[in-house]
Amino acid sequence: MTKILAFGDLHGDRAKAKELAEKAKKENVDLVVICGDFVSDDNDLSHLLGIFDRKVLIIPGNHESPASVSFLSELYDFKNIHGYSYKMNDVGLFGCGSANIGLFQMKEDEIFETLKKGHKYVKDCKKKIMVSHNHPSGCIMERLSRFVPGSKGIKKAIDDLQPDILLCSHAHEAHGVEEQIGNTRVINVGRDGKIIEL
Repeated sequence: MTKILAFGDLHGDRAKAKELAEKAKKENVDLVVICGDFVSDDNDLSHLLGIFDRKVLIIPGNHESPASVSFLSELYDFKNIHGYSYKMNDVGLFGCGSANIGLFQMKEDEIFETLKKGHKYVKDCKKKIMVSHNHPSGCIMERLSRFVPGSKGIKKAIDDLQPDILLCSHAHEAHGVEEQIGNTRVINVGRDGKIIEL
């Protein structure tokens, strides 16, 4: 069994980061997955994420640059899965950070191509988990938010790549919401985090 703690949208909240690190330890998770927006701006990355004592997978949100995520990955031995992948116990995770709005945004076709690129390395895994910051277009999460649109690129990736699970955040009003899109379980993990067991 693989046990994952996934969260996003900390926006620099060090107390919440500490709480999540303690939760990861208490629940004895195998992986921590960070779905972006761990800072509010790209200027303060210090002493926020280095407190996790297990393997961490990370993608950028729309509040931090891909360069910052690369820096943190090297500093703390995190695995950046923006356009890449990670395998553990027949579970393959692949991701795309950023969003279709915000400081660090991507075009919809870039989002899809980035997910497709990471997926090719895990396509034969028994379980596939897609990790994004943005949520897909046409979903309940999109309707709950007044500010952030869903991503057509992520929806296309769900339709074409058919992951078992999508972990996302971004829409604060939809934290904790789960829904089914085709064969994919879509989870907005939010800042409180969600434990996933496979």
